[in-house]
Amino acid sequence: MTDADKKLNKEFGMEVEITKEMPIVKSTSQEDWGDVSDVDRDYEYQRQNFYNLVERGNDAIEGILELAKESEHPRTYEVAGNLIKQVSEVTEKLGDLQEKMRKLKEVPDNAPKNVTNALFVGSTAELQKLMKGK
Repeated sequence: MTDADKKLNKEFGMEVEITKEMPIVKSTSQEDWGDVSDVDRDYEYQRQNFYNLVERGNDAIEGILELAKESEHPRTYEVAGNLIKQVSEVTEKLGDLQEKMRKLKEVPDNAPKNVTNALFVGSTAELQKLMKGK
């Protein structure tokens, strides 16, 4: 608990003991990814960050709701509401990320396999020779 936390607890007459510590997230280095492409690597990194943000947000929501119940102060309920909104936005962004990745993976399958409407296939010089001939 930081000095600021202790001062705030003393000011509000609260005795709070932190029993749950935040997990330490291991940063991943490039060697951990092996032969994965940049798109997949970025997707996994962003996805993992969203998961971590949601988990930490849920822990913070639990703490602020407990504090709001104990203090019954309107501001703590306002902060709790804002925090819940922010966590839901991160969760929504995670869903958007999944949708974007799905669309990105579908693109190569929907691309045309061969061109059937080509009017001229050749170099510019050959095209100019063809046009001068008319």
